[in-house]
Amino acid sequence: MILGIVFIFSGFVKIVDPLGSAYKLGDYFYAFKLGFLEFTALPLGIFLAAFELVLGIVLILGYRRRVVFLVLMWFMSFFTLLTFILAIFNPVSDCGCFGDALILTNWQTFFKNMVLMVFVLLLYFQRKAEDESDHRVGEWIVIAGLFLMASSFSLWNYRHIPLIDFRPYDVGTVIAEEMVVPEGAPQDEYETTLVYKNKKTGKSESFTMENYPKDTLMWEFESSDSKLIKKGFEAPIHDFAVMDADGTNLADEILADKNYSLMMISYNLSKSDHSALQIARGWSQLEILADDFTFYAVTATPSAEVESISSALNLGYGFYAADEIMLKTVVRSNPGFLLLKNGIILGKWGNSDFPAIEDLDPEWSELVGNASAPVDEEAQLLMEAGVYEEFSFDVVDFDRFLPELLFKQGAKAGERRATIAFIMGMLILLLLTQYVSPAKV
Repeated sequence: MILGIVFIFSGFVKIVDPLGSAYKLGDYFYAFKLGFLEFTALPLGIFLAAFELVLGIVLILGYRRRVVFLVLMWFMSFFTLLTFILAIFNPVSDCGCFGDALILTNWQTFFKNMVLMVFVLLLYFQRKAEDESDHRVGEWIVIAGLFLMASSFSLWNYRHIPLIDFRPYDVGTVIAEEMVVPEGAPQDEYETTLVYKNKKTGKSESFTMENYPKDTLMWEFESSDSKLIKKGFEAPIHDFAVMDADGTNLADEILADKNYSLMMISYNLSKSDHSALQIARGWSQLEILADDFTFYAVTATPSAEVESISSALNLGYGFYAADEIMLKTVVRSNPGFLLLKNGIILGKWGNSDFPAIEDLDPEWSELVGNASAPVDEEAQLLMEAGVYEEFSFDVVDFDRFLPELLFKQGAKAGERRATIAFIMGMLILLLLTQYVSPAKV
C-alpha cells in the first residue's frame, strides 16, 4: 500500500506535466553527455509517468504479483543506483522524481529510495509465495487499459496546459508577492577554500577565509573555490525578468501596469508552433486600438535567429528577451500566453487553446486591419504639412474582450475537471472490482 501510494503520487504529478518531465530528462541527457537522445525526452517522459502511475495502481489492486514484484525490484534498483550517482556528482539540482509538486535534493531522493527499497525487497523475496487469481487475461487487459488511459491523459495535458499547475505562476498569482524575500530569511552559506603555495618549499596548501596566510613574502596565492554548504531561503519567483533591446529590465513596469498585458512566451522560436506565432500578430496590433492593452512577445532565442524567423513568417512585431528556464517555468507551451493586470495572472493558455482575435469578434479584426494598414499618400502629405501630427485609434477598451476570453479559459478548465472526474471514476471502479467475484476468464 505504501509503495502503491508513492508510485501513484509520483506518476500523477508527472502525467499532468509531461513537458516538465521532458525538460528534466533533457537535463539528464546533457549531464551524462547523451544530448543526441534529446528527441526521446517527451515520449520517454510520458511512458515513465504512465508506467509509475499504473505500477502504483496495480500494486494496490494486487494484480499479477509475481511479475509485478519482479518488475518493481528491477525498476527501483535502477533508479536507486541512479540517484546515488546523482547525489555524489550532482550533475542536476534535483531528480524530478515528484515533478514540481515536491522538490527534493539528490541526497534526500537517494535516502527516500533506500527506505522504499526495504519494502521492495520484502515483496520481491516473497513473490513466489504469493497467491494469484485465475483471471490472468482479465487482469492483463485491465493493466493495458490503465496504461493506455494514463498515456492518453498525459498527451492531453501536453496538448493543452497542465491540469494542475504546481509551479509558482498559476492563475490568480500576484507575481510581486511571490518575489518577496522575508526579512531575516536565511541566506546561502558558502565554504571558501583558498590555495596558497609556500615559496620556500614549493608546496601548495589549503586554507579557510579565517586562517589564510598574510605573509606575502612566504606565501603566493594560487586559487580559490567556493562551495554551497547550506541553501538559504529562495523566493518562489526569483528570476522574473523581461529585457528590451537596450538591456533594460521591464519586469517592474509590467507588474505595476494597471492595464492589461498579454505576454506571448516562446522559449525557443525554432521549436514553436509557427501558426500560433502568426495568430499573435492580430493581438500585437490590438495596441493600436486599445489604450488599456500592451502586447509583449518574449523569447530566449538569439536575436539573429529571431530576426530570421520573424522575417520568414512576416510576424510584424518585436521580441523581448528572457531566461529560457524562466520561460519554461511560466507556461508549459511553446508558445504560451499569459494575461496580466496589476501583476496578477488573470489567464494562461497553451497555443492550442488561445483564440485568434477574429474568433472573439470579427469586427475587431477588421478594425485592427484598417488601423495597421499603411498610411496612404494623401494622409502622408497631410501629416507632412502639419495638418495633424498623428493618427489616434484608441477607440475601444480591452475590457470588451475580457469576458469572452476568460469564458473560453473557464470552458477549458471545465473540460479539464470533467476529464479528471472521469479518470478518478474509472480508478474507483477498478478498485471496486477486486471486491466483486467476476466470472472466470
